[in-house]
Amino acid sequence: MQGEQHYLVGLDLGGRRVVVVGGGTVAQRRLPRLVAAGAVVDLISPEVTPAVEGMVDSGEVTWHARGYADGDLDGAWYVLACTSVAEVNERIATDAEERRIFCVRADVATLGTAVTPAVGGHDGLLVGVLAGGEHRRSARVRDGLLSALRDSTVVDHHEQLAGVALVGGGPGDPDLITVRGRRLLARADVVVADRLAPRELLDELSSTVEVVDASKIPYGRAASQDFINSTLIEHAKAGKFVVRLKGGDPYVFGRGFEELLACAEAGVPVTVVPGISSAFGVPAMVDIPVTHRGVAHEVVVVSGHVAPDDGRSLVDWEALARLRGTLVILMGVERSRAFADVLMAGGRPHDTPVSVIQEGTTRTQRVVRSTLDKVADDIVGEAIRPPAIIVVGTVAGLAKDL
Repeated sequence: MQGEQHYLVGLDLGGRRVVVVGGGTVAQRRLPRLVAAGAVVDLISPEVTPAVEGMVDSGEVTWHARGYADGDLDGAWYVLACTSVAEVNERIATDAEERRIFCVRADVATLGTAVTPAVGGHDGLLVGVLAGGEHRRSARVRDGLLSALRDSTVVDHHEQLAGVALVGGGPGDPDLITVRGRRLLARADVVVADRLAPRELLDELSSTVEVVDASKIPYGRAASQDFINSTLIEHAKAGKFVVRLKGGDPYVFGRGFEELLACAEAGVPVTVVPGISSAFGVPAMVDIPVTHRGVAHEVVVVSGHVAPDDGRSLVDWEALARLRGTLVILMGVERSRAFADVLMAGGRPHDTPVSVIQEGTTRTQRVVRSTLDKVADDIVGEAIRPPAIIVVGTVAGLAKDL
């Protein structure tokens, strides 16, 4: 009843019937968590949103395409009245109360016998906040609690982490690391960091965390892969939780799988946390879609660490030249002329748009927009240096229309 405090409780809905009446956006928001809780959901509504229909098609929800009727609540453990008609919601709530079934009224929360808190998940925790019907307040507090848990302002070391986590830090901007990656980073005892990993994140670490520099500077100083592997293994076997913080995604030219194999051979458990690959994230930040309807139906990501005529190359450059879609070249600045020449010789038009993005997503980001026949000279003229992404294809020229 209005003015009374609610009793916050967790319901075990696994295998139990839950009735949701109404298939609009409220149902769209509530259904995923009900399904995740294992509830057997019967949805009653003449119409549903496309997202809800997708859940029906996948077998997660049973849809009864009609209005609410007597007997619909029989056998239910929990009811959500979320139609757009107040009289229907009132009838559902009355029927539920007569059957002693807790009911949420989405239109007027205080008129139901249950309310839905602002909820969010963190590492096995389900955080719920009620604020007496002040939905924005409960959502703000929920967000604050989750943020504090994720950045370890509120400490929840409920278990001792062990082994190694291969964490993709994203293309450079520290805000582009995943939530899980940031959470594991906050719990690390040792961080083995790449040069391209978001540097600002290291400043957030506790003073007790040991940071190991695993930088590999192009054509300069570099930590060997053997050194990196042995560092991960030695610290993990000493009982420390090690985060291998890498730029981009660990498995996109990041040698992440090599490190996983080394740890596996040594009996060290590994957790892999994917990251936003610079191959896609960096072009997006400068208004280059690597695919676009009617323009590019394929995108190929290529390592440019060896030239096309190098015996170590595994790339079929002639085949790439025949493609009409997007080509993203990583680590290709030094050999850009060779790549452009082989693509043009294979049939790519000389005026194919090309964009080069240096240090994408960071404050020092630079963009050079060119064409395939001029890009090598423009890279030299603009003093572009690694790390830089080269995007070849029609999509690289779309930004000029903005």
